[in-house]
Amino acid sequence: MQNSKAIFLTKFIIFLSVILQSFNCQANTSSLKKADSLFISKNYQEAMEIYESMLLEAESYSPAMLLKMAFVAEGRGDYANASFYLAKYYDINPNPRVISKIKSLTDQSNLIGYELSDWDRFFKFASDLQQEITAVFSLFVLISIILLLIFKEKANQPKYYIPVLLFIFLAFMSNNFLQESSTGIVTGSPTIVMDKPTAGGKMIQNVDPGHRVIIKSSKDIWYEVKWGNKNAFIKKASITKL
Repeated sequence: MQNSKAIFLTKFIIFLSVILQSFNCQANTSSLKKADSLFISKNYQEAMEIYESMLLEAESYSPAMLLKMAFVAEGRGDYANASFYLAKYYDINPNPRVISKIKSLTDQSNLIGYELSDWDRFFKFASDLQQEITAVFSLFVLISIILLLIFKEKANQPKYYIPVLLFIFLAFMSNNFLQESSTGIVTGSPTIVMDKPTAGGKMIQNVDPGHRVIIKSSKDIWYEVKWGNKNAFIKKASITKL
């Protein structure tokens, strides 16, 4: 009897979660449509309020929405936020034209952190499909186990267990390590890049806003970041996470 109640409760929680998620998606879609309608009718202030609410509170956004936010921010003369929205867009769609626009907004010809190698592009593509890749490997694990159970009399040697172990390893790796690093954009003006997380460290460079960094770790008031080909430290107050 208790087991039946536990099963019912589990199913009810799953059902409720699906329903709530569905309502949340519908609400986000409705808000986005309303904001887009306001943007088209040139009610930029009202549209921006909805966009900002979706971005900051619901963490829900689309590439097109970010471009519209950058357009409105630039029209206001808010070049710092315009650069932030474009940099966030760049994280989704690394387009060279975005870099050119950020350079023009920040009035800087040499921005660090926007260079992407072929490996970076491949890893981004794979990380975007992390759930799907993990699901495929998990499916192969299940199929391999089923085949072992079906042919257990013939599969009586260790070599037959290699595919199962391999797919378990691949599923574990994709689930835990196929994730993009956190990125941020320098928003402090000016920002000092240090070689150590202390005011007594050596200054590497003194820069203006607009540079994009990969955040490797967090130490007190500092972020450890990738700066060119080396590791460096920048105060958290000078970086806005993308």
